[in-house]
Amino acid sequence: MYKLIAVDLDETLLNNDGTICKRNLDAVQKLIEAGKWFVPCSGRGYATIQGTLKDLGLYQKENQYIVGFNGGMITENKGNRELYYQGITYDETNMFFQKGMNFDVCMHIYTKDVVYIWNFNPGERAFLSGRQQTVELQEPSIEFLKNEPLVKILYQNTDVNYLRSIAKELEDITGPFDVSYSSNRYLEFNRAGINKGAGLRKLAEILGIDISEIIAVGDNNNDMAMIRAAGLGAGVANCTDEVRRICDYVSEADNEGGGVAEIIEKFML
Repeated sequence: MYKLIAVDLDETLLNNDGTICKRNLDAVQKLIEAGKWFVPCSGRGYATIQGTLKDLGLYQKENQYIVGFNGGMITENKGNRELYYQGITYDETNMFFQKGMNFDVCMHIYTKDVVYIWNFNPGERAFLSGRQQTVELQEPSIEFLKNEPLVKILYQNTDVNYLRSIAKELEDITGPFDVSYSSNRYLEFNRAGINKGAGLRKLAEILGIDISEIIAVGDNNNDMAMIRAAGLGAGVANCTDEVRRICDYVSEADNEGGGVAEIIEKFML
């Protein structure tokens, strides 16, 4: 019997415009009424997920949770109470920031509460509109963040092959980091061993349930660790070929057709 479902947001639960289809909303509501957990498990942080929580009826709810920043932070929805945090240092973040200046990328720097962006291109601005609040850097420096807790940094470019070439070029410095891809546009750097799978195992430990009682649903590379870790690993129909190969189940419906609802209906209701 599955007690909890951990679901990626962008391109998995959410429509391409950032909304949630009625089939997914209805299924999540029935799941919550059945006393089970629905946990957003995202590369984004809790501060940028509040609107989605409101849509789902999970905003400020006690005993409901978010696994954010690719597993770098776990919060309870009530009061956004921090239960777990593993970030990267300022020096590490600044190293990636300075390296990023050599590439054709937009950079996102994540504190616990704010996403700062350098080289904010029009395409990325349009993509993030309605998805998350950001602060655009006016100078090519993050020195003002020296004393802030930092969670991760990412590079953005819509050419995934270009991002893979950057990762290859940076292999000599990425050993102490978990490197992943998401949304067919991001190359992300977290602390080594920090990923959605590790975050899901930590949440299971906090809740006192077995990982075998959890379903994980995603669509892209940064979801693979949790898909592998969960008792049932699933993908929505629009998932990448890499994700499809490791899934126990892939929905017939895509993110806009209620793929998450299909999985909830089939395995949890």
